Amino acid sequence: MRNIKLILEYDGTNYAGWQVQPNGTSIQEVVQKAIAEITGEPDVRLVGSGRTDAGVHAAGQVAHFKTATNIPAADLVHAINTKLPEDIAVLEAEDVPDDFHARYSARSKTYRYTILNAPVRHPLERRRACLVRTPLDLAAMRRAAAALVGTHDFAAFQSKPQGKSSVRTITRLDIVADWPRIEVWISADGFLYNMVRAIAGTLIEVGLRKTPPDAVATLLESRDRAAAGPTAPPQGLCLMGVEY
Repeated sequence: MRNIKLILEYDGTNYAGWQVQPNGTSIQEVVQKAIAEITGEPDVRLVGSGRTDAGVHAAGQVAHFKTATNIPAADLVHAINTKLPEDIAVLEAEDVPDDFHARYSARSKTYRYTILNAPVRHPLERRRACLVRTPLDLAAMRRAAAALVGTHDFAAFQSKPQGKSSVRTITRLDIVADWPRIEVWISADGFLYNMVRAIAGTLIEVGLRKTPPDAVATLLESRDRAAAGPTAPPQGLCLMGVEY
């Protein structure tokens, strides 16, 4: 059996998230069906680097699957894409060692959260950014973001506990402005459920001067989800890449 690694890009607007689930069509389900059609293997199982929620996008989602097909990896890219809808695409495919695992072999991930800081809505951005009409204080947001970099217990930024530990290490948290777009770039060795969106929501609260930037360190120590800001809308979030 071969182990094939895929890099995928998708617009998550019309999907119930990455993972196969009973309440809607998922990215995983659609791509698995496409692979099965090409390889003739109906029980193919696609494993992703992690789950993206409903409405969340990816520019560099990584997944792998085992197959007995002899179709070259480069040809699999084009073949699978012929079976996928326009809002999902395989960008790359390659043979990898048998012990490669898209989720467990990952060392870090990078997400981007996009805010449209404008007084009126921009229809072309409605699926890719969170609209905030009031001008944001970027300096305050950057001060708050600095408190989150490093190894911390991020329990205050997870929507529901998963696993034994909520300790993660953020290696990058940058706020880049190209008005009216503001992008929050965040890299870490792992993410809790809704962690990026909770951080984005908190930084927006800071930018709106509803939360002092120095308070972020305190709410981080509190481990209390109610102390942090709201979970930002899904359309602004995009998984940019995974490092192995």
